[in-house]
Amino acid sequence: MKDAGILIRLMNQAMIGMGVDVAAVYQRCGITQAHLDDGHLRTPHEGNLIFWQAVEEVTQDTLIGLHLAEHMPVFGGQVLEYLFLSSSTFGEGLERALNYQRLLSDAASASLERDLDTDMACLVADTRDDLVRNIRQYNECTVIGLIRFFGYVTGNDFKASAVHLVSTLPETESEEEGREILAEYQRIFGCPVSFGQSSNRIYFDMEVLNRHSFHAQPELLRLHEQLAGKYVAKLEQQDMVSRVNKVIGELLETGDIGVELIATRLDIKPRALRAQLSKAGTNFNQLLSDYRCHLAKRLLARTDENIDEIVYLTGFSEPSTFYRAFKRWTNTTPV
Repeated sequence: MKDAGILIRLMNQAMIGMGVDVAAVYQRCGITQAHLDDGHLRTPHEGNLIFWQAVEEVTQDTLIGLHLAEHMPVFGGQVLEYLFLSSSTFGEGLERALNYQRLLSDAASASLERDLDTDMACLVADTRDDLVRNIRQYNECTVIGLIRFFGYVTGNDFKASAVHLVSTLPETESEEEGREILAEYQRIFGCPVSFGQSSNRIYFDMEVLNRHSFHAQPELLRLHEQLAGKYVAKLEQQDMVSRVNKVIGELLETGDIGVELIATRLDIKPRALRAQLSKAGTNFNQLLSDYRCHLAKRLLARTDENIDEIVYLTGFSEPSTFYRAFKRWTNTTPV
């Protein structure tokens, strides 16, 4: 599961705005300028744990998630924003955006609930990744980011009436310090905050769902939905590439690997597999070659394995075949 690269860029701007030693953070979690410049970047969802640990270590701020969220720019300039603005109401925009939430994260599981008895609505902003789900800083940034974005697309008509977080309130040495921290949460969230809940929830007045968008354009809405659908289709194509690479990794050492066997393991017909890989701009032979190349480079650079062992691990039957392939990949020899 991966997150859209825009989330890293938003955090980057927030850290710069706070005066955080960004270079020190990135050194700890392996982020480079190339990552920030890559408009198509999608980062491993589990990388959130490494990132937030690095930020807290560098800043020594136990509330860094809260404070970074306060400095984070409002999410914008993406197709999800346009879906909101082009829809006739905020509620319609929200329902549409929820259909395409994986554009932000493959692990997202947000949903909208309505309580007709209280005239309150609730956005459940959760994730399918249990490890990340309990990262307090991640929860705080996500929920605050959503509140600020909803305020932006509604001309500040959206107001959270209450927030529930799955994470617990940071431990304190005194009751007074605990009250100060709670007050800080309520100041930044702008509403009462409850901790240790079963899910992350944003409660708000249901009436705002009917709030008309002054930018509503049916013609543009159709184009934006087509674009969102196109982006999701690309992600689904990459899903198949990732699944094939996973099976290649499992079977590589056996040397018995081919498109038919891969298709069987994925419970798909070989012809259908070839067609899906073609839509993703690749084919099985290319994926196998790329996998072997990356694995060989990694083993040569980062381990003490001898050449014969690397030949075996990369699925080649003879050293000579491996040497020729490596020369073709890199224009140099493995030695």
